[in-house]
Amino acid sequence: MPDIFDASAEKSNRGGTTSDPEEVRSHKLVRDVNEYSMVMRDEQPSNNPFKSFVAKPEKIFFDSQHYEEKVLLLLRRHPVTQLGWILISIAMIFAPILFFSVGVLDFLPPNYQLAALIGWYLILTGFVLESFLTWFYNVYIITDERVIDVDFYNLLFKNISSAKLDNIEDVTSVTGGLMASIFNYGTVKIQTAGAVTEFDFEDVPQPAKVTAFLNEMMLEEEREKLENRAT
Repeated sequence: MPDIFDASAEKSNRGGTTSDPEEVRSHKLVRDVNEYSMVMRDEQPSNNPFKSFVAKPEKIFFDSQHYEEKVLLLLRRHPVTQLGWILISIAMIFAPILFFSVGVLDFLPPNYQLAALIGWYLILTGFVLESFLTWFYNVYIITDERVIDVDFYNLLFKNISSAKLDNIEDVTSVTGGLMASIFNYGTVKIQTAGAVTEFDFEDVPQPAKVTAFLNEMMLEEEREKLENRAT
């Protein structure tokens, strides 16, 4: 299984514990997100990795996570956007019943008909598994340091882009269409000054809340910069 995020609390690539005491002493004190975020203050920590809006996730880490970097919000496309492949899968489950009822495969010997049926359901299983993994592993992550866009293409290839919070220049949310308005999902557009100039968190739940949270994170970054200059 691709190591995009992991529920292991002992994940070695997070950096582990440092043996340098000077590094420990110089590490900045990070405020709890509830101290500066009205959005997160109203959210309860979650340990359900299958949700599409996971606030303050517990025991969820990803493979490029920095030492002491905290995942504050994990997003994926709203479940209602997955109805297309789900309905297709349901139709494919019952399609063989129609085929046999109208005699489409009567020209084949019984053993061949059985092989065709098994092959059909193997293809269906592969389709469902690929569709689910594409939804599950295409995630958008907001940490206390950066925003991360994980594009999962298949079991062998994924693309991870990130930008530091202090590089974010503008955040807007776009909600369009009847379904998006009813189920409250949309796209959050993030303009940055980094190598990747735009991040699109597509079809995520509660886009206005995500935008408000990112604005709070930007203000917190500004506060930290001012405090560092003052010291």
